Amino acid sequence: GAIDLVVTDPPYLVNYRDRDGRSLKNDDNPEGVLPVFAPMARAMTPDSYAICFAGWSALPEFTHAWKAAGLRIVGEIVWQKDYASRRGFTQYRHESAYVLAKGRPALPQQPLPSVMEWTYSGNKSHPTEKAVEVIAPLIRCFSKPSDLVCDPFSGSGSTSVAAALNGRDYLGIDIDPAHVTTAQNR
Repeated sequence: GAIDLVVTDPPYLVNYRDRDGRSLKNDDNPEGVLPVFAPMARAMTPDSYAICFAGWSALPEFTHAWKAAGLRIVGEIVWQKDYASRRGFTQYRHESAYVLAKGRPALPQQPLPSVMEWTYSGNKSHPTEKAVEVIAPLIRCFSKPSDLVCDPFSGSGSTSVAAALNGRDYLGIDIDPAHVTTAQNR
């Protein structure tokens, strides 16, 4: 019950490989991703939020894990990209995150738009690195200064950097030692 806000970008369970061949641990293993949500929810303060990026192809699995953990979807944020990150039946030109509630948190004083502009990070430090400029508005909207912000899939540490730059405490967790080192250096 100590975490005031979770902002996280877990593997989407799509066996992703970027143009350089980099991949993500457990991106082909639901058992390495979905069980994290129950202890994450237990660690959250009552009446708090979690923001979780997720892709549409595994949304049923994510939704089930969130619900089983006691979290409910209360909103969705879509970032429009000016490029296609992948092509299939459609061109994938967006990222999505779901606003999850534990209990009945107060509504944000200044709610974010449900569609926002994407800032590309360049993915230099991580295959799916989110820009601090994408994460920072989430932190400002759903937490207050001195709150503890946690990212259980920290990757290169964008959430921790955004939290620190906005006067929040942070806790980043990742299983990949190389990403942990990158986040610590940032």
